[in-house]
Amino acid sequence: MSIIGDPRATPRLPEAVERAAVIDPAAIRHNVRTIASYVHPAKVLVAVKAEGYGHGAVTAARAALEGGADWLGTAHVSEALVLRAAGIEAPILAWLHTRGTDFAAAITEHIDLGISGWEIHHVARAAEALQKPARVHLKIDTGLGRNGCTVEQWPELLSLAAQCQERGLISVEGIFTHLAVADEPDRRETDDQLEVYRHALEVAQEHRIVPDLRHVANTPAAFSRPDAHFDMVRVGVGVYGHSPFADRTAEDLGLRPAMELRTTVANVKQVPTGQGISYGLTHRVDRPTSLALVPLGYADGIPRVAVHAPVWINGRRYQSVGRVAMDQFVVDLEELDTPVQVGDEVVIFGGDSGIEAADWGGAAGTTNYEIITRIGERVPRVVLDSEQAPSAATPPQGSA
Repeated sequence: MSIIGDPRATPRLPEAVERAAVIDPAAIRHNVRTIASYVHPAKVLVAVKAEGYGHGAVTAARAALEGGADWLGTAHVSEALVLRAAGIEAPILAWLHTRGTDFAAAITEHIDLGISGWEIHHVARAAEALQKPARVHLKIDTGLGRNGCTVEQWPELLSLAAQCQERGLISVEGIFTHLAVADEPDRRETDDQLEVYRHALEVAQEHRIVPDLRHVANTPAAFSRPDAHFDMVRVGVGVYGHSPFADRTAEDLGLRPAMELRTTVANVKQVPTGQGISYGLTHRVDRPTSLALVPLGYADGIPRVAVHAPVWINGRRYQSVGRVAMDQFVVDLEELDTPVQVGDEVVIFGGDSGIEAADWGGAAGTTNYEIITRIGERVPRVVLDSEQAPSAATPPQGSA
């Protein structure tokens, strides 16, 4: 084997694209339809926060709506405003606010607002200044311990909401909460949370607040807790084709991953027994072998702490060795006379590789959610719709 290697054009990526997260909107549409079939007649809100879990917010939102989603969800109002600027007119709920949140813009752009407590005063003032009521969803903390009104303060929030509604400053469209352990279906805390939530609805009714949308279920509850479906479910990771359960795969749930992370081999070289790999020399090869250099690192979202994570090169699975660096990591090709050459395509996860984001999550001690969401802006998103002709593919984008 030549030490320089045989430079070749990769068969699947344009030469100008050194790395790419290939996004398939058809998979998102399929996953929304699949989830909707589980939860019917409840409506489906698709979370497209964090740039659509790394898939591109606008791409994910459009695909979700084409698949039958009724609502879209974002953490921040700023994310929702991006969707409106892209011409998306579907109902949107944004639920995580700070003192810097532009509530006036949200009201003007018909964005529903999650309210946990303090925000109601700011939203009411913005609505009064605009002479236009804000659409709000009141959130009760039933046990997750993050956002949401405490049970003790719930009556006070309801009283304020009722007053604001009577003054025409807000319209309470929904009451919601978030489940803590729905991905572990046998844990009784979900039952406890649902009991608290149902009581919160009764207290709301006493304050003459009876919203059209009661929503609790996340992706795991959409599949495993029909008693949590109520009027609408809010789903995230399942829409992007990943299972929230430790013991059930995406395939088990009828879901298709919507992202394939690809690059090409940047270097191949032979090394002797004992060669140390990457910073800290935490790994040394125990035989003469060849190493491939993969031009993705933690700056691109590859977890620095991943150990022996899988990759797919030329129809074969290999493992990473040594620490992931900022821009690159190393793969042991397991033999000296390897057929792998510079320019060969590397699949990190997705596509036909059989490697899932969950495999990288396991190697890094984290979840598939984090793996897909953390892919950085240096990795272009290439939209390739498997239900359309190749000529209809969207060219690489500079960011998610």
